[in-house]
Amino acid sequence: MQHHVFNKPVTTMPDAKQEIATFAMGCFWGGEKLFWQQQGVVMTSVGYAGSKFENPTYEQVCGGLTGHAEAIQVIYEPSIISYQELLKLFWENHDPTQGMRQGNDIGSQYRSVIFTHSEIQINLAIEARDEYQKQLSAEGYKEITTSIEPIENYYLAEEYHQQYLSKNPGGYCGHGGTGVCFMKN
Repeated sequence: MQHHVFNKPVTTMPDAKQEIATFAMGCFWGGEKLFWQQQGVVMTSVGYAGSKFENPTYEQVCGGLTGHAEAIQVIYEPSIISYQELLKLFWENHDPTQGMRQGNDIGSQYRSVIFTHSEIQINLAIEARDEYQKQLSAEGYKEITTSIEPIENYYLAEEYHQQYLSKNPGGYCGHGGTGVCFMKN
């Protein structure tokens, strides 16, 4: 499978100088585009994470029977873009208070999740969540519903979902943040 933006084979394995991050923030099409546009991101893919159900299809996931979330996997160069910067993009570009939905997309597959790959990522994600909650609360938003979970598995979505908004520039993107900027005090 060839990456439509990076013009190289899609991989889910970082090399020695790279790291990996996985996020679920609603429909995976818009989230993937957000991340592939960042300097320091060397690979993106969309897939399904958050369930023990093996090798799910899009139809199964959308049917709500597998327990997966639509996820974006990001391979990045930490010397160019940090995990904290990826977290900032994650928080600001969806509404993490909506529970099992994102805008008009409703169902558990659209829930907000940070899938962590290390103890460091767990700690940074918790710290960022707590900081962003302060900002959201100050603006009158409800509690963050985003879960933070160790990644157990990640299944690539079908080829037609990969880099969907590059292949279909006028395609649907249901992302919209809260308008609240993530700032550390």
